[in-house]
Amino acid sequence: MFSPQGPSLRELCVQALSSVERGYDLLAPKFDHTPFRTPESVVDATTEALAELGPFDRGLDVCCGTGAGMLVLRAVCRGRITGVDFSAGMLAQARSAHPDASWVRADARALPFTGDFDLAVTSGALGHFLPTERPALFEGVHRALRPGGLFTFPIGTPPPRTSISHWAMLGFDLAMRVRNAVWRPPFVMYYRTCPLPALGADLTAAGFTATTVALTTLGQHRNGTPRYRLILARKPADPR
Repeated sequence: MFSPQGPSLRELCVQALSSVERGYDLLAPKFDHTPFRTPESVVDATTEALAELGPFDRGLDVCCGTGAGMLVLRAVCRGRITGVDFSAGMLAQARSAHPDASWVRADARALPFTGDFDLAVTSGALGHFLPTERPALFEGVHRALRPGGLFTFPIGTPPPRTSISHWAMLGFDLAMRVRNAVWRPPFVMYYRTCPLPALGADLTAAGFTATTVALTTLGQHRNGTPRYRLILARKPADPR
């Protein structure tokens, strides 16, 4: 839900009619008071799962926004942590919350790193990339990791077709497609363009070995399937 400190309806409309970058620059000062921010429960569940696989050395938060993923990195990484985003406004908010971290403004489809990190995370950002753009994103993360490095992100599993959530997400995506068909610049944000099989295929094509674990603490759908899974994409270790 939106808090009283969140954006007004007018501000949300202006953001929705802007580009992705400009929209987030406008929303940044109030973003953490919106339901768009990664919930603390998801951050905590991700941290708990990664704690069993770490500790890690250097960490990277891809499409860091205001820095929710940095909370995960801070808990499981012993070395330098870095956030990257293309919105100057979101980076400014993240920097104020985590002044001791490193920050880089860059497009996630062209990450400027090579073999710098042991762990890369992202959260809530994949809907901003069309399926044709995911290969460049995943290849850039693969390049940024050291041999044996891990790329991980939580992903909501599809709710049952009989649920309100299913139809709400379907309606949102249809509305965004209509908006982008009649208005420029486009605002890319879709909930139903990241099915798990497609993500797995793209990660494998980028060079990762991908598995998933259920984030059981986040509950189940009515049909018994977990609400969230954590994707674990491992870059192969250096054979030497």
